[in-house]
Amino acid sequence: MQSQAASPPSVLLLEPFYGGSHKQLTDLLSSQLDSCSVFTLPAKKWHWRARTSALYFSQNIPPSPAYRVLFCSSVLNLCELAALRPDLAGLKKVLYFHENQLVYPVRKDQDRDFQYGYNQILSCLVADVVVFNSAFNMDSFLSTIPSFLKKIPDHRPKDVARLIRPKCQSWSSPGVLCRLLPKHKRLRSPAHLCHTDGIITPQTARPSHQSSLDSQEDSPVRPLHIVWPHRWEHDKNPELFFSTMLKLKDEGLHFLLSVLGETFSDVPEIFAQSRPLLDPHIVHWGFLSSKDEYVSVLCEADVVVSTAAHEFFGVAMLEAVHCGCYPLCPNALVYPEIFPEEYLYTTPQQLHRKLRAFCTRPQVARSHVVKVDTWAFSWDVLKGRFQSLLTP
Repeated sequence: MQSQAASPPSVLLLEPFYGGSHKQLTDLLSSQLDSCSVFTLPAKKWHWRARTSALYFSQNIPPSPAYRVLFCSSVLNLCELAALRPDLAGLKKVLYFHENQLVYPVRKDQDRDFQYGYNQILSCLVADVVVFNSAFNMDSFLSTIPSFLKKIPDHRPKDVARLIRPKCQSWSSPGVLCRLLPKHKRLRSPAHLCHTDGIITPQTARPSHQSSLDSQEDSPVRPLHIVWPHRWEHDKNPELFFSTMLKLKDEGLHFLLSVLGETFSDVPEIFAQSRPLLDPHIVHWGFLSSKDEYVSVLCEADVVVSTAAHEFFGVAMLEAVHCGCYPLCPNALVYPEIFPEEYLYTTPQQLHRKLRAFCTRPQVARSHVVKVDTWAFSWDVLKGRFQSLLTP
């Protein structure tokens, strides 16, 4: 897919895997920044996008003397593209990491394809600026480079991390949150608040003219509504989530359940196995293509749970918090960087105990003011940094 601005574009946005957070960031940048030309490939067959998208883009991006900046995600082999298209090699090249392949979880280390991580290292060496969506993402990538390159049997390169580190910076994916808040949870901010859009999130305040949905959320007799809004893949550890839900069910606790998130070709069997067992509790099951419907479910829910074994930022968790959910996250990965300790659990037993307590007293979760400033992840806060980044 290509979209082009009316004036000669100076910024070239490339996204080989146009889905999820990759799509959200691409759409935001192209809509908020002037003079962008966007080229994407559908979010299918990730491995083939990583292997072959550079050649595809090299053949499909028309030459333009107006280009000054190239921005792409780390799915693209930037090294290959620069070699195939010398006219693009001289641009300011910005590489954005939504995730990194050096620490992406695999069931056995011998299952890890060396080439994907190696391509990302080469892309960093070619890039002028490397941006990670969290400090965890950046630190885990840079610290793993030496041990990763030791897999090369002989004639190993040296000091690669040292060469890459000065190019690196970390800041979050912007703009997803401030646009999500639905009308029934929107309120103008007091004059002393500096937010330019003037929106207070539901954790901060509720409208005085509450809708019927708000009243239901505040009802102490309505069962706790738990939402799991993640990709249906093994790295999100759905086995832990569903085993916890089944324990709550076996204990006779009352709760409602929404399991959202995108599905791909290889869906873990635990989803099909768990649905009939949890059917009396299920409110929503499956991906919601409408953003309004998705936000509506998040606004209905009380608690959002992550059981991820892999997370470099966690847009879904922040979206849910922005819509008023109490978060429960592993005390690992990126989560301690974003969430205070009270929202973190260390063991499956701790997750179970916290959810069991909320099931017996759902009003505790509903009335809690979450100590996370979602505004810090908004476009209004981060736009200046991106504008500077995409200036030649």
